[in-house]
Amino acid sequence: MVDVIGAAELLGHEGEAEILAVRLAHAQRLGNMGWAEWHLHSGETIWSDQVYVIFGRDPGDGPIALPDLAEHVEPGDVATLDRLLWSVVQGVEPVQAEFRIRRGAGSCDLRDLRVVLEPLAGPGGTIGMHGVIQDITGRRRAERMVTESRRQLLEAREQAAEERHVMLALREAILPEPAGCLDLPHTRVAVRYVPAEKTANLGGDWFEAAPSPDGRLLLAIGDVSGHGLPAISRMAQLRHALVGLAMTGQAGNRLLDWLNELVMHQLKDTTATAIIGHLDPETRVFAWGQAGNLAPILVRDGVASQLVKPRGVLLGAASGSPYELATTRLQPGDLLLLFTDGLVERRTRDIDVGLDLTLAAARRIRGHDLDAGLDRLLTDIGGPNPEDDACLLAVGILA
Repeated sequence: MVDVIGAAELLGHEGEAEILAVRLAHAQRLGNMGWAEWHLHSGETIWSDQVYVIFGRDPGDGPIALPDLAEHVEPGDVATLDRLLWSVVQGVEPVQAEFRIRRGAGSCDLRDLRVVLEPLAGPGGTIGMHGVIQDITGRRRAERMVTESRRQLLEAREQAAEERHVMLALREAILPEPAGCLDLPHTRVAVRYVPAEKTANLGGDWFEAAPSPDGRLLLAIGDVSGHGLPAISRMAQLRHALVGLAMTGQAGNRLLDWLNELVMHQLKDTTATAIIGHLDPETRVFAWGQAGNLAPILVRDGVASQLVKPRGVLLGAASGSPYELATTRLQPGDLLLLFTDGLVERRTRDIDVGLDLTLAAARRIRGHDLDAGLDRLLTDIGGPNPEDDACLLAVGILA
């Protein structure tokens, strides 16, 4: 009876040992790690099954002896292995290091290993070493990918900043923004070019405010389709053409007719919006036409509203479509605000919301302080547009 009980206990212990061995092997596979021992005096080497997998070695070939281990290490990392082994032999504490091996004979499969070793003590001192070997290739590869991605992102940001600097410098050369306000007879004019926050979205917004030979004030604003250097180039052509054509003294709708033909025949695959008008400083009549642009805002006696748009299609959309001329008689104390759609359009909100914000902010602008008023308006509507640039042209009628 005792023999039967002893046999059952023995079988129970053997069963537990077998379960423990299975669990240990499973843990080694999950962690991609195994254990190894090297005995210095006898030359015996013992590997767990997972170390064979890590080295890509057939268990039938047996483990790699310690003197032959360097042959499987990447040449640039052999010195690391040497230092590791020397530290184990000389010390009593566990030491660790990382180095690369080539998995399998003649293989190009480089693996990153982390090895933790400690001395194997015997009666006469250190008789060998044992420890854990883990394949960390996936982790290191992911880290290298993250590092490379960060490097590429930094380079992209630096390149974008440089491109932004170049494009803004080019815009400034083509379209210099006046310093402060333009003080003209009976009027004060302030302009703002507000670049998009994203470099790739710098576009072709432009303005013009200058006295004409006949004494009227030419006021114009517009936006050429597209972004980047091509849009800036087309903007320059369109604006310079307007400056030349305006010398004829023709009304804004006639100038739009000519610019439309220019875009149709010279600036292929391009469209543009624009408002072109003349303000007579004596009569205070603003005669203007528009090509697909949002109507100007008129602020009078604390009330802001958009003017009624005359008929006009996008420049470059159709040939022969007439542009109408509208006239608006301004009064002392009035504020006229011309702007491109980048001021009010945002991907995150409806355009009507942007218009309402702009109308509310425009009511607070005072004609004697246009510069500060435009700055406050930009703040009140949410700051610069991340996706598009914008131009503003404010005209205050003095008493």
